[in-house]
Amino acid sequence: MQFAKFVVTRVIAYILVIWIGISGVFFVPRFMPSDPVESMLGRIVSSGAYMEADQVEAMRATLTQAFGLEGTLGDQYFGFLHRTFVTRDFGPSLSMFPTPVNELIGRALPWTLGLLLTSTIIAWIVGNAIGLLAGYKSRWISSRSLEIIAIIVYPIPYYITALILIILFIHINPIFPLFFSVRGDPFSWQFISSAIYNSVLPALSIVIVGFGWWVLSMKALASSISEEDFVYFAKLKGAGEGRIMTAYVLRNAILPQVTVLALQLGAIFNGALITEILFSYPGLGTMTYNAVLQADYNLLMGTITISIIAVATSTLIIDLLYPFFDPRIRQK
Repeated sequence: MQFAKFVVTRVIAYILVIWIGISGVFFVPRFMPSDPVESMLGRIVSSGAYMEADQVEAMRATLTQAFGLEGTLGDQYFGFLHRTFVTRDFGPSLSMFPTPVNELIGRALPWTLGLLLTSTIIAWIVGNAIGLLAGYKSRWISSRSLEIIAIIVYPIPYYITALILIILFIHINPIFPLFFSVRGDPFSWQFISSAIYNSVLPALSIVIVGFGWWVLSMKALASSISEEDFVYFAKLKGAGEGRIMTAYVLRNAILPQVTVLALQLGAIFNGALITEILFSYPGLGTMTYNAVLQADYNLLMGTITISIIAVATSTLIIDLLYPFFDPRIRQK
């Protein structure tokens, strides 16, 4: 009964987060000075195409309907919610008209999820493993050296790290390509290998920055827990160093790290936005950037909405799995 109440509470919070986030996605672009319909009409006119006045009005009415800008603000809002949750159709893209937004997102989403999930998990695992050793074996020279490296790396922003990698491994030592390009048929070995080859630097820029935080936080937790009475008691019982470090220190230190992992899932899209732009990575970050520059309402709302749902869903999954890590929550 208590677990059912726990699940229901988290699901309600999940729905509220998505609703509030999507409502912000709807209202914020409408306060922008740019008008997507007039922008597209201006592009048509500037390209040299001649249109009669009635043709312009017909085109304006068609675009207004396509972009969901008909009626009052309330009508547009409920229409947007209907398209988002019921039909799951964001309409056509302005910058790539008449390609549907869903099709563009379908192409970019796997790239972003692959980059973010892989780099975040690698940084979390490696950072916590090194932080555990640095905290439990604080007298080791190697532990102190890794801690110093983490202190140096942690404050560096994503884009600075990305620029340093570009200078080192693209311009000075041209090991990796400057522009993202994959070859071969999808799911073929040539395609997979070229995708991994092109994704090394974007993933590495995210891993390096995340690595510093996980090392420092786990090191602080492991150092504190190593001084607890139950750890001394385990040593008096004759437990091995490996068992003490994993079963006693790691098991208690990993709980806050799981919580922070859930919270950081909401921030990884910020780093992905800059990283994807710098490396010309074909993900949601680059697509969102282009949508902002070209005042593409539908594409902007589609990419941000998918990001909100993905982050909220990932956080919900970790939140529901948290009782399996923490027995105190299971008892409650």
